Amino acid sequence: MDPRKVAELKAFVQLCETNPEILHLPELGFLRTWLQEMGASIPSPSKTKDSCQGGCPCGPPPTSASAPAPEPEPEPPVLSESEESEIEIDNEGVIEPDTIDPQDSGDTENAEVTDEMMDQANEKKMEAINALGEGDLPKALELFTAAIKLNPCSAILYAKRASVFIKMQKPNAAIRDCDRAISINPDSAQPYKWRGKAHRLLGHWEEAAKDLATACKLDYDEDTSAMLKEVQPKANKISEHRRKYERKREEKEIRERQERIKKAREEHARAQREEEARQCGGGFFPGPAGFPGGAPAGMPGLGDFLKDPELLNAMKDPEVMAAFQDVAQNPANIAKYQNNPKIMALVTKLSSKFGAAPQP
Repeated sequence: MDPRKVAELKAFVQLCETNPEILHLPELGFLRTWLQEMGASIPSPSKTKDSCQGGCPCGPPPTSASAPAPEPEPEPPVLSESEESEIEIDNEGVIEPDTIDPQDSGDTENAEVTDEMMDQANEKKMEAINALGEGDLPKALELFTAAIKLNPCSAILYAKRASVFIKMQKPNAAIRDCDRAISINPDSAQPYKWRGKAHRLLGHWEEAAKDLATACKLDYDEDTSAMLKEVQPKANKISEHRRKYERKREEKEIRERQERIKKAREEHARAQREEEARQCGGGFFPGPAGFPGGAPAGMPGLGDFLKDPELLNAMKDPEVMAAFQDVAQNPANIAKYQNNPKIMALVTKLSSKFGAAPQP
């Protein structure tokens, strides 16, 4: 054997002893396989990374997709759904919603209200206000309903009846009347005021704050302002709570998307490294990429070849060695040596050890 080749092999072995990481280069995959088949123990790599770093002569440089994904930033704690729903709000004064049937309301679209009907409606309204002052809520409700039937296009009548429903602890009925009043006159403060109070009774803090603020903007009064000051902090707390967990969910979705991209890149890089290792596997040593016909499971190791005197002597012949390297790099090149008995004898012997006939 060429002393220079032996010296190079010795230097390489010493390099592997001082830096075992070299054995994990993709282009040395064939050597790792052979060492493991011989029973050798190879240290695990301390850190996984692309081996060729763009300088491997046996394959294309890694693409940008093969670059390791950046380390994700530390994840903030993600609360569970049950924790997200927990928020402490003082619900003092909140009542159960009323479930009565919708109250009587006139036809605002097709109503033909005469002057006489308007006068009668105003009389009923004054009677209802007097009954309300006396604390007779059922009578006030009945009179406001009668006034609405006479003049269904009056927003103030619906707002007044809504105030009676609030005093009777019927917030849903009040909300229906306020909705009708606002559809008739969206610039009236009264329906927003009473609808805000109805939402406060139901514990709808954000809706209550919005309606009460609108009422104060349209026509400020101390009573509405006082209730707004009560409900606004609760509404703000709920809004901030919602925004907080909306951000949490958005951040979680972003992290999950980044993790999917990272895994896809890692899988692509792994597949590319395997392909590079396969391409780099051809060389001097017989093997799947280095000898025609491939190598079945249980193929003989390099030690078996080195124990064969005939093979050793043949390897010392420069002509044979050159031909062997040529065929190892490209199995199809065996056709060039079909008429060379010396080379074909070596190929035949090697093929017999692999259990395969030489291929033309």
